[in-house]
Amino acid sequence: MRPAHVFLAVLVAAVWGFNFVVIRIGITNFPPLLFSAFRFTLAALPLVFFIRKPDVPWRIIIGIGVVLGVVKFSLLFIGMDLGLSAGLASLVLQSQAFFTAILVALIYKELPRAMQVLGITVAFAGIGLIATTVDNSVTPLGLGLVVAAGFMWAVSNLLMKQAGQVDMLALIVWVSLVPPIPLFIMSLLFEGADAGLAAIGNLNFQGVGAILYIAFISTIFGFAVWGKLIREYGALKVAPFSLLVPIFGMGSSALVLGEAFGTARLVAAVMVIAGLVLTVAVKPQGLRGLKRRDASGGDI
Repeated sequence: MRPAHVFLAVLVAAVWGFNFVVIRIGITNFPPLLFSAFRFTLAALPLVFFIRKPDVPWRIIIGIGVVLGVVKFSLLFIGMDLGLSAGLASLVLQSQAFFTAILVALIYKELPRAMQVLGITVAFAGIGLIATTVDNSVTPLGLGLVVAAGFMWAVSNLLMKQAGQVDMLALIVWVSLVPPIPLFIMSLLFEGADAGLAAIGNLNFQGVGAILYIAFISTIFGFAVWGKLIREYGALKVAPFSLLVPIFGMGSSALVLGEAFGTARLVAAVMVIAGLVLTVAVKPQGLRGLKRRDASGGDI
């Protein structure tokens, strides 16, 4: 890869890692479901009027929109709101890579290789170690919801495989059309109109900045650059840069939010990242079709 493109790949990983800090800021200014609804509304509009719909059946677009946009991000945002710090969320969410390998083995009968089994085991042991450090920044419910978000992300990876080789930015923009209405309805039902109106009435620069960052910088810029790099170099060369996301996520959380990591959590982080490396570096034949899609998942 050319140095400029290496820089862009690292930049996208940094943008997606810092995104977890932005989410933390966002959910302190908005109810989680409402914040997610605003994110997808701005990600879809007005770009959907200028970007042609990819040659993908509506059932796939709607399926990805529901699984990834409605379910996965609801679980992630609520999980962080109920008790998982930004840095740890950036790490735990990467369980999607392990769940993807497991689902492919179950559905496509492609058994993971020994190194993948080792990677999955080490990584989930690391997540288990995080669970032993319960305090005000980690609750069992918050941790469980973000792990569940990782599982739903893995399900969406399989749906994206069915979309075939399409422009990732176009797919994300059109997929973003699906979540807003369900999320607005869910926010009204579960978070209440008063909470939403209060958030809008107390709107400040932090809240607006969080929505703009997650919609335009993380989603539109991130996927546009990532998709371009994958088209030029292929997923095998680009995908490993996504391993930097939890590193940037934990680092930025420590610097910006003052998140402290004790010895146990640092050991757990090393275990999860080592598990990621073992799982992503060696892929069975049946995962080839997923490489492009898994690589796109550095963001959130």
